[in-house]
Amino acid sequence: QVQIVESGGGLVQPGGSLRLSCAASGSIVIIYGMGWYRQAPGKQRELVTTITNAGRTNYADSVKGRFTISRDVAKNTVYLQMNSLKPEDTAVYYCNADVRSNWPKKRDDYWGQGTQVTVSS
Repeated sequence: QVQIVESGGGLVQPGGSLRLSCAASGSIVIIYGMGWYRQAPGKQRELVTTITNAGRTNYADSVKGRFTISRDVAKNTVYLQMNSLKPEDTAVYYCNADVRSNWPKKRDDYWGQGTQVTVSS
């Protein structure tokens, strides 16, 4: 089994910064990619950013230039540096990992429980 744990959420003022962490653990053979999604109340979950095993990244238009995804491969961890935060960034942020595991022996997506980010003055 694979576990995904996010951390780093909290309350921040508009224009402020926050750094989220996502650690994958368990029966991991290889991680093909990881990413961040977010869901505001009453809204669909949406893509924020992803990073592949090769280090390629993509970002939602709404966060380009403000958010940066990075990774520590040795720690099976990704980070989301969020700058110039806006009230519309308020959401629960979920980490996703595309993992080949040893138990179960397959490739699948895994999700964390989410971490709340609130941007408010």
